[in-house]
Amino acid sequence: MVDFLYIHVPFCVRKCAYCDFLSVPYVGTLAEKYIDSLCKELALRKDSVGRLRTIYIGGGTPSLLSDSSLNKLFKCLGENFSLSEDAEISLEANPGTLDESKIGMLLSLGVTRISVGVQSFNDDELKSLGRIHTSEDAVRAVTLLRGAGLGNYSIDLMYGIPGQTMETWDETLSHAVRLSPCHISSYELTPEKKTPLYGFIQTGEVHLPDEGLVLDMYDRAIDRLSASGYEHYEISNFALPGFACIHNMNYWNRGEYIGTGVGAHSFLRGLRSRNADDIKTYCEYASCGIIPSVETVRTSPTEAAREFIFLGLRKTGGICITEAETHGLNMISAASSLLEEGYLKAHKDHLRLTRKGLPLSNTIFVKLYEELGL
Repeated sequence: MVDFLYIHVPFCVRKCAYCDFLSVPYVGTLAEKYIDSLCKELALRKDSVGRLRTIYIGGGTPSLLSDSSLNKLFKCLGENFSLSEDAEISLEANPGTLDESKIGMLLSLGVTRISVGVQSFNDDELKSLGRIHTSEDAVRAVTLLRGAGLGNYSIDLMYGIPGQTMETWDETLSHAVRLSPCHISSYELTPEKKTPLYGFIQTGEVHLPDEGLVLDMYDRAIDRLSASGYEHYEISNFALPGFACIHNMNYWNRGEYIGTGVGAHSFLRGLRSRNADDIKTYCEYASCGIIPSVETVRTSPTEAAREFIFLGLRKTGGICITEAETHGLNMISAASSLLEEGYLKAHKDHLRLTRKGLPLSNTIFVKLYEELGL
């Protein structure tokens, strides 16, 4: 039985210029129909789920949902699933959608963790990303969360933004530290094809910071956040002691999970499956009492080994060398040159990326695959 549940809510006020996640503009009637379909899928999935350790409601912008839709969703969860006593129930939010009333409702429904998509505390950078909120909105939202007594909240930050300098990145990091969130995710902006931002870059309308500066920004984040008491527990994630995201750790540990909602992915008994990524199709499946999965693939031994490496090495604690042997992987032999060059380090029974290796993780993964014949 699976103990980790993901719920996708695809609605946004508008799509950000860099976003390639499955999202659509918020329309109240469509959102209500979608939540009805989502509740039907959740009921269909209940026999595959045990006592839940985590529920993660992502998007999109789940905090956009109306009070009635949120009530309906959590009522459905309560009727179909049992929770562990210390269950982590996370919900993603945009700063512009949070006020005292919304926060109070989310806490009353049982949300224990809110992840706020801040991205930057510089208004020019927020505009270049197409975000709907301002720096002031972000500060207000986090202050309200703290004032409401929420014990676990996270903020997302982004570096490598068009027009961003080391000075403005320093200012964003300083704002973040002053607000003292329990958790900070810091991601490099990666322009994806088919997004407006990618097109702007291709035409020369927008210019990204150079690669050297982006690497320096990553280093600066590690230094500043570590000095402020945050544990760097995954390539892009930092947490105060005891506040690492349990749900995401399950992904990096290659644990099983059920994904519900349009376009959501699941991993169960060696099978990776994907839901329909069109809302109309998704709702039609659910209304007929059919789990809306449109693709299921069994993970091959080679794929499982690759996943074990690239997911596990994302964690700063690394991967267990003995566990790697159960996949037929002699990691020390494969990593010999990378160990000598200082990109990897072996400590006790674990192999992990060094500070030098962290920003080159994708290249290192490929090198390991080659050495292991994967």
